[in-house]
Amino acid sequence: MDSKNISTMSYFIITGISDNPLWQFLVFLLVLLIYLTTLGGNLTIFLLVCLDLHLHTPMYFFLANLSILDISCSTITLHKILTSFLSGDNTISVLECHVQIFVFLSLTCDELLVLAAMGYDRYVAICNPLHYHLVMNFQLCALLASLCWFFGFLENFPTFMGILTLTCYKTNEMDHFFCDIVPVLKLSCSDTSFIQLYFLVIGVIVSGLTPFVLTFISYVFIISTILSIRSSSGRRKAFYTCSSHLAVVLCFYVSLVFQYLRPTSSINLSSNKYFFFFNAAAVPLLNPLIYSLKNKDVKDAVRRMKLAIVSANTQGHSGEK
Repeated sequence: MDSKNISTMSYFIITGISDNPLWQFLVFLLVLLIYLTTLGGNLTIFLLVCLDLHLHTPMYFFLANLSILDISCSTITLHKILTSFLSGDNTISVLECHVQIFVFLSLTCDELLVLAAMGYDRYVAICNPLHYHLVMNFQLCALLASLCWFFGFLENFPTFMGILTLTCYKTNEMDHFFCDIVPVLKLSCSDTSFIQLYFLVIGVIVSGLTPFVLTFISYVFIISTILSIRSSSGRRKAFYTCSSHLAVVLCFYVSLVFQYLRPTSSINLSSNKYFFFFNAAAVPLLNPLIYSLKNKDVKDAVRRMKLAIVSANTQGHSGEK
């Protein structure tokens, strides 16, 4: 592609995971299964939190927000694999690509902030249990959730405005399965120094490190309090209340470290996209699995929901008779 075409380019070609038809079909089936499972798992948790009065607590309020974020992130990252296989069109407009980057980065920052808010909730529950319901009232939870969503999108708006100024690309073929900031910056022949600097300072230090530090501080106090509990059963019970959240935090931060904490120039897109694919598919799927398998309250809510459905069906059949 000549420089004139590069400067006036209006779309990218998403190469996807593989150009082999058989592998494309297998990847499509795998992604469809993972996406439907992720959608079903997170939507189930969201509906349970909304409908079950026993789950109307601060922790599950934030968990419902986390479920919405997981559904959104999974849709943003995996939908192109599904739609391109069904339609045969693997192109995406430059503007749509830039919007996708902005939304994905914002949702990722939102999730980090929500996890930090959940860490604070666990801190109050374990370190100050007598005043838990007084401190973590509905107004504070709603305010924290609103701030998480607002700042997640606000932090990435300058990045979005920066990538809109990119006018020159080496090629329009993107070796990835969706539009991410790293492949776009590597393809661009415009000056990306400001975007990379902003992404490093704001995206890594502010958006990533600040929630991590806040979560870390919460768990320092949590662990200190748990260790001060004299009975072993009390320590186990206290640790159980935050084990699911801690497992999700560890999975999420480990995936982000391997994805983004490397210089852009040193990232190999061909190999990086496979790792990113695993994270994009696995992390949103792990959250409902961790909370449903490890959390007694969620399992009890599922049983109550099943009993309510069975009871409603029984009453329906009795009414028909």
